[in-house]
Amino acid sequence: MNTDTDTDVRFRMISGAWYNPAELAQARLAAQTRCRAYNALPPADQPAREACLRDFLGEFGIGSIIEQPFHCDYGFNIHLGDRCFLNYGCTLLDCAPITFGNHVLCGPDCGFYTAIHPLDPTARLTDIECAKPIYLADNVWIGGHVTILPGVSIGKNTVVGAGSVVTHDLPANVIAAGNPARIIRPLPEP
Repeated sequence: MNTDTDTDVRFRMISGAWYNPAELAQARLAAQTRCRAYNALPPADQPAREACLRDFLGEFGIGSIIEQPFHCDYGFNIHLGDRCFLNYGCTLLDCAPITFGNHVLCGPDCGFYTAIHPLDPTARLTDIECAKPIYLADNVWIGGHVTILPGVSIGKNTVVGAGSVVTHDLPANVIAAGNPARIIRPLPEP
């Protein structure tokens, strides 16, 4: 049940304004409950898993798969295109939208984090945060244990090596790796 206050806080959160996440505790609790229900489904029951995600997430494209376990903050800010694959243990802190194009592949234990806390210690005591969206274009491949930070966009066909921390945008058609992730070399355009 959304109240006017809940709707206002969601708008501030999604728009990148500072907000107090305590005001959305019920929405996070609902998402945790849905994640737990999804993670408890039998792995072989693909129709039930797909129905659960289609009902829970903002968008869930045709032929997409999220392996269990899966964790997120809200669910409604997650948008998967067609034929996406998120391997075991992915965590999406979707305070702002996290958008996957078509045919995005993610290795195990990847983290997509949109939340930002104040650098100023006094402001941090107020428990406010803001968020910036994450965007992955079509045909991106994210290796295992990659961390993608707030506000990052990754261009079409780009590959991010395992264990990388992506702190800035990456263009299309490159291989990037490291902490912070840097472009290693270009890829041929298809």
